[in-house]
Amino acid sequence: MGENGRLINVVQVDQDERSRGELVRVKLKLGDVEVEVESPPDRISDVVARIVEGISHAGPPRAERPAAAPAARAGGTTCRGLIESLWREGWFSEPRILSDVAAELSRRGYNYDSTAISHALADLVRAGTLSRMGTPRTYKYVQKRPPSD
Repeated sequence: MGENGRLINVVQVDQDERSRGELVRVKLKLGDVEVEVESPPDRISDVVARIVEGISHAGPPRAERPAAAPAARAGGTTCRGLIESLWREGWFSEPRILSDVAAELSRRGYNYDSTAISHALADLVRAGTLSRMGTPRTYKYVQKRPPSD
């Protein structure tokens, strides 16, 4: 048992004659990490202690990042692209407030900051896709023109 109660497996210990004298080769396994070390016999305990400490401080190994999934359709998963998808589906056939848009995106698994959603809605108003009614902080967004599918 090593420091901090962690289990250390000593897989193999070999002694070799080298040009400068005797060396000890030790294979250690600590969790998922396996290390092989060669050292003079009088220094092997210090070397092993340093390795165990280094592995302990490094923490668990990081998982590999999965490859990025290709965009499912035109518009991708940008905030604006997702809002355009809502428009193509006819979701804006009824007037919607900013919190309605945020809730619908969240329901679909996309959580964007309300300022990002607001900017995307304003861009779509400027592009002539959506129309905006009301006063600042109480705007309602509705489709200005139907999707041309």
